[in-house]
Amino acid sequence: MAKLLRYLGQAIFYILFVSVIGYFSTYPVYTHLPPDQGLVKLSFIHTAQRKGACRERTDEELAKLAPNMRVRKVCPRERSDVVVELDVDGKPLYHVVLPPSGVTRDGSSAVYRRFQLPAGRHHFTARLKDWESAEFNYTGAADVTLAPGRVMVIDFKAGAGGFLFKS
Repeated sequence: MAKLLRYLGQAIFYILFVSVIGYFSTYPVYTHLPPDQGLVKLSFIHTAQRKGACRERTDEELAKLAPNMRVRKVCPRERSDVVVELDVDGKPLYHVVLPPSGVTRDGSSAVYRRFQLPAGRHHFTARLKDWESAEFNYTGAADVTLAPGRVMVIDFKAGAGGFLFKS
């Protein structure tokens, strides 16, 4: 009799446990985006150009160094800030100056930003500057139809020509 009560108690516990899991797997209802909105993600990691030019050491400079450190060409470690601008339909949406990572400021700069925009056709213009100059050295533009509830990603790959707009 005790064994039957124990099995009955376990069955009741399992039924309650499964009921709680089943309820919370469907309620409360989660809405990722409003029905008339789309999501744009600007996300990439980029290593900027070095702040200064490489130079050749003189023979006197090399003589002062230890034998294991005698490298003729020396380059600065510090990298430039990465400046990113994103315009939507001719209006500025995002502007950021990203410092390089690392203690000596010689690493990559990273950006991850999400924007909710109304669904429909939009013109995107993205610009990136990764050197010590006034003008942007990478520019990309695209006309994209942003579907309701969908995600568009703006990526950057210098080797692929710059900005990539993926919907």
